[in-house]
Amino acid sequence: MDTNQIRQAYLDFFISKNHQQIPSASLIPKDDPTTLFTGSGMQQLVPYLKGKPHPMGKRLVDSQPCFRAEDIDEVGDNRHTTFFEMLGNWSLGDYFKQEQLPWFWEFLTKVLKLPKDKLYVSVFQGTKDVSKDEESIKIWKKLGLSDDHIHEYDADKNWWSRAGTPKNMPAGIIGGTTSEIFYKFTQVKHNSKFDTKCHPNCECGRFIEIGNSVFMEYEKQADGSLKPLPKKNVDFGGGLERLAMAVQNTPDMFQIDIFKPIIKEIEKSCDKKYEGDNKASMRVIADHLRAATFMMAENIEPFNKQQGYILRRLLRRSAVKMHQLGGGLTPASFVGICHEVIRQYQDFLDIPVARQKVEKIIDQEMDKFAYSLDKGLKECEKFDSSVHTDANLFAFNLFQTYGFPFEVSKEILEKKGAKLDIDKFNKIFKSHRDLSRTASAGMFKGGLKDQSGATIKLHTATHLLHQALRQVLGNHVKQVGSNITPERLRFDFTHSNKLTDDQINKITTIINKQIKADLKITSSQMDYDQAIKTGALAFFGERYPDKVTVYSIGNYSQEVCAGPHISSTAEIGDVRIIKQESSGANKRRIYAVLKNGTKKSAHQTKEKTRKI
Repeated sequence: MDTNQIRQAYLDFFISKNHQQIPSASLIPKDDPTTLFTGSGMQQLVPYLKGKPHPMGKRLVDSQPCFRAEDIDEVGDNRHTTFFEMLGNWSLGDYFKQEQLPWFWEFLTKVLKLPKDKLYVSVFQGTKDVSKDEESIKIWKKLGLSDDHIHEYDADKNWWSRAGTPKNMPAGIIGGTTSEIFYKFTQVKHNSKFDTKCHPNCECGRFIEIGNSVFMEYEKQADGSLKPLPKKNVDFGGGLERLAMAVQNTPDMFQIDIFKPIIKEIEKSCDKKYEGDNKASMRVIADHLRAATFMMAENIEPFNKQQGYILRRLLRRSAVKMHQLGGGLTPASFVGICHEVIRQYQDFLDIPVARQKVEKIIDQEMDKFAYSLDKGLKECEKFDSSVHTDANLFAFNLFQTYGFPFEVSKEILEKKGAKLDIDKFNKIFKSHRDLSRTASAGMFKGGLKDQSGATIKLHTATHLLHQALRQVLGNHVKQVGSNITPERLRFDFTHSNKLTDDQINKITTIINKQIKADLKITSSQMDYDQAIKTGALAFFGERYPDKVTVYSIGNYSQEVCAGPHISSTAEIGDVRIIKQESSGANKRRIYAVLKNGTKKSAHQTKEKTRKI
């Protein structure tokens, strides 16, 4: 069974269990400042896991392309990638463990026909705050698993939230215990130190996780406690590529059917075989260019920050690996590899459009990087051991600034009498990476996820801003991104020119006029096609389910959105646009803040009077 067949079999299986298939979300999450990319299938479902009704019902299933930037440095082994496809199914207050675990077991053993003796599971062993998951253990035993195929782990392994363990979760984050399933390979060459104590979560490569059932039951409170959610939910995620590894019984993800043609294209480009020391570099190129292709297809362009920075890093790291393989920096070879990615994912990507974007961006970026690589070589020539006392730090700065390979730095600098040590270089690298991860974790401190009053007001204000931009600039304006914290909103939209002061003043006046009008905000559920026909705006490039929620602000604005929103515009306060900038080709970015956003609307006053 190939990868595409596995995906369809999974969707069909859960549709047969009365699940509704929802479309995959954009790789760039809408209204979510906690992360740059969609890193799991549940991201678009957070409001519904917290209790909000979903237009498509209580049982949902999908396949979601995901990207996790924190895994970039792990790529190169047999199983890690930055980009992957996550199969997901959810119960929003409907079924729970008694249905979820047997269903996934049935899918693995009867649909995919995986041998039962190669499947192992893990369960939550319990903490002082949350008890051991005895229920899952009983279910697994009833399904026929023996004690030696059931392993217990602590919260580091068998608890899931977007911010880690219960201890690390900020207020407002939801999470719960998990039960994972692993596939055991028999043909892996083991490291002797793992052989005697090997278990599903060890790193020797013998086991691969193929599915994780998260039982979403708790929300972290400001006082550090875990409050049960209004309803118990199931949030399942399974890596499609890892399932393909199990079905095709290959411990090397890059040898499953969907990766093989990409690897062959890399072999052709550098005239080397996928073997020995070449494997790690080829895996990096295959993963990074697969991820980069999806980003470029979603209108991300290389930039010096945010998603554009990650794209640039992926392309340049691929170029370095290709250079090390002797493949050079020719745009044609990179385009050929990306074209193969597009061919493998033609159900997800618009082939002509994706090819055009890939060709344009790679041609430009490889020209720039060739210049940067040349700059790195020139910096090496300037090295003076009397000035640069730490050659490893010098090499790291070259790597960080230009993507300049350590091996090339070592070769050049040691001719100048310097001593470079890969372990010391890696220590500097690890220190920098840990600092970067700490900074990334800080993104969880603010944003739409906290549903604070200021954040909800600013989110509602983006609807007014969207409509006002179209009113002043034209109907070509479409929202392509946003990032909202309690302090400010950031709104990205399609427009080629810098806004004039007069245009900004007009937009601000229009928004504040609607706020002063105390327009009531209402919502209704309808078919997506009907919503668009009635004039509702939608997020550009986003895929929506058949049933959607439309928020109306009086007669001024209609927009497809998942919320949350305030009840009336008067609650917002005055909006002030404080900054604008480019966010890529033919895209602009606006920053805005609130002033005096504490007014009560007439609607609130009437409601209070009625209650009295």
